[in-house]
This record gives sequence, structure tokens and C-alpha cells, in this order.
Amino acid sequence: MGEDETKPAADSANDNQREVVAALEHAMMDQAQETYVLTLYVTGIRPRSQRAIDNIQRLCEEYLPGRYELKIVDIYQQPALAQGAQIIAAPTLVKLLPEPLRRIVGDMSDDGRVLVAMGIKVPEDGQGPATSAPKPAP
Repeated sequence: MGEDETKPAADSANDNQREVVAALEHAMMDQAQETYVLTLYVTGIRPRSQRAIDNIQRLCEEYLPGRYELKIVDIYQQPALAQGAQIIAAPTLVKLLPEPLRRIVGDMSDDGRVLVAMGIKVPEDGQGPATSAPKPAP
């Protein structure tokens, strides 16, 4: 009779564990589908600005296909937007979502640095969509 009383408690614990695992898996899937909201501040049509635009568009298409919104702001054309965002150097990429907010200054040519700063995980082989943390640079 004592054994019968413990089985429901054990089953309940297993059910709770399954629920926790399912909730974690669901949260991970949601995170993998998060939309990145990005703003790239540039200074006109200069080579450094064009490189930053090309590089961030390439990275977004490669690692965030269909999961990003990229707004490009020319601070010469819209200085109030740059001032409101407290941009002091260009090009500057601002990642608004998912949190935390991040700012990356430069032409976005260092893929690893940009991906890490944006919180994008890449596979061990460095190819395709996010699944694990990037390897540190040698």
C-alpha cells in the first residue's frame, strides 16, 4: 500500500519535469524566431557607409532571413534622428530588438564581432542559421 501512495507523487514529478522541458524547448524556438529590429546610421554615399550597408544586409540575409527589419538612416539627410539616438560616429548599427540594446560602430566588416555583438549564434562550422555560440578568434 505504501508503494501505491508514492507512485502518483513520482508520476506528478515526472509530469512537472516534462512540462518544464517542454516550456524550455518552446522558449528556445520562440527565441530562434525573434525579429531583429536594426537601424544603421551612415554618412551619405561614402565608401565606408556603402561597405557597412552591404555587410549588414549580407549578414542579415545569411543569419536572419525573414527575421529582421533594417532601417538605414543617412545622418546628413536626417540629423535629428541621429541626434535623438545619440549617434556620435558613423557608421553605427543599433540593435533595438531583441534586447539588450547594442551599438556597433564601424563598417561591419568583422562578421564575428558583429554577430557576437548582435547576439546571433552560429554553428560550429560557421555556416547557416544560428544553433550554437561562435568560436573565439585565435
